[in-house]
Amino acid sequence: MRKRSLVIATLAASVALTLSACAPSAPPEASSSAAAAGNDTLTIATTTDVVNYNPLIGNSRSDYWITNLMYPHLMSIDDTGKKTPELATEWGYVDDTTGYYVIRDDMKWSDGEPVTAEDVAWTMNAVKKDAPSGTFYGQLANFDSATAVSDTRVEVKLSKPDSSIIEEIGFWGNVVPKHVFEKAASVAEFPNDGSDGGWVGAGPFTLTKVQVGQSYELDRVEDYPLVDGGTPIPAKVVYRVFPDVNTEILALQSGEVDAIANALPPAQVDQLKNSPGITVEEVTGLGYAHMTYNMQNPDLAKLEVRQALAHAVDYDAIRTVVLQDQAVSTGSSPLMPVLSDYYDDSLTEYEFDTDKARELMEKAGYTADANGNFPVSFRLIYSLQDSVTSQWAQLVKDSAAEAGITIELQGTERNTYLAQTNKGDFDIYAGNFAIMDDPVTNFTLAYLPGGAINYTYVDDPQLNDLIAQGAVTSDQDEKIDIMRQAAKIVHDNVYDNIMYTQNLFFAHSDKWDGFITQPSELLSIVNPESLASAHKVQ
Repeated sequence: MRKRSLVIATLAASVALTLSACAPSAPPEASSSAAAAGNDTLTIATTTDVVNYNPLIGNSRSDYWITNLMYPHLMSIDDTGKKTPELATEWGYVDDTTGYYVIRDDMKWSDGEPVTAEDVAWTMNAVKKDAPSGTFYGQLANFDSATAVSDTRVEVKLSKPDSSIIEEIGFWGNVVPKHVFEKAASVAEFPNDGSDGGWVGAGPFTLTKVQVGQSYELDRVEDYPLVDGGTPIPAKVVYRVFPDVNTEILALQSGEVDAIANALPPAQVDQLKNSPGITVEEVTGLGYAHMTYNMQNPDLAKLEVRQALAHAVDYDAIRTVVLQDQAVSTGSSPLMPVLSDYYDDSLTEYEFDTDKARELMEKAGYTADANGNFPVSFRLIYSLQDSVTSQWAQLVKDSAAEAGITIELQGTERNTYLAQTNKGDFDIYAGNFAIMDDPVTNFTLAYLPGGAINYTYVDDPQLNDLIAQGAVTSDQDEKIDIMRQAAKIVHDNVYDNIMYTQNLFFAHSDKWDGFITQPSELLSIVNPESLASAHKVQ
């Protein structure tokens, strides 16, 4: 395995973040021993079909993995959550309401047109105007407009100061070709399904063949300057759809596929580490697993009920039995230990105590029946494709029952689960976020009214005010203090029940090498640079 090492130069000497800029060091010279582009096909297993070919719309994992190979981001990310260059070479702020990006001048769309600052600015403006669902639009609350001031420089006007937005747009937002997408009346409704002559991208591979329910085939582009040698090594990348992770593992062991895109179930990690012909890579986790309690339900709107549910979870058992000790506590805080600058170890995990949970239910006004059960029942949704959550959801149900609280489990196919989540069709949401990289942005999306992932439907004026302060504060120490205060409110009011954060493990055939790991399941070993660099072992 080869890990990318891109270094961003020190921020320009300025007391205010709003005057800072980021730039990479000179790229390392290509190794003379680097593998050359060949004729091999890299076959990757996934458990879900593509729902959206449009990268500007909220995506499932397969959507993200495949569209990411065609539509570049301005930035990538390292193992600590810091942003690194991709299409952008520099970024920062001119003043407190003006940001900028400088982009590479050597990128082309697959139809031969150059990638320019106009594509970048048009993409941002179109997303703001048409409001497609998903994380990209969720980053644009304080975005006003973008302008290409040259072929390689974009300037962004903000409606108010926002010290996180330039990096967050740069990381989360794909750039699309203006000359293709502008034909649509709305980018929020553009299917981008290849029906008008195929896909036009600027990544290392272009989608060329789709068999729904079976496979997605991508051919390499010949000119991709972000990889050593300038040309992707595999001739093709094929994503094959399997019904579940166990079938994926069997396919990897038999040589039917070369890699598995999704993270391994923790119980399978040691077994596969010791399996002949298989290599297991560890990837830094920048996300967390959590449960949220829908406060639109009158019972869950009561703090004591949320506290009771939080105290009715055996967190140690979940991390030990289900996660095989591959996860750590965050102290029930949305500020994870991996974000070491922000992490606050004074916040402690909710104690597993079913007697305390019963006391809290009684305090909330409920009386248990002769069997010790309270007259409430909560429906917990989760994705059946998420094997880890499927396992710990059962433990949550069992331990809640000890506290007299009935939880009804509703596991569904992933796309149904996503639809339920978006509609608020649940009492308890169980799931995970792959990348929670910037505390201000994360809190904005998760805890402000109208936030794209505000699944608790919280609207707390004090919390709202702290998040707003964090968004405009350029002093790092001050921002850390503000966000720690916000995290304490989330923790004490159980606006989010953070279960754990974990590093992840991914498997591939030992006949392939050259993968470049990046944090999270979204990037892992299937990020564009990694797949463009992967090669058969000679």
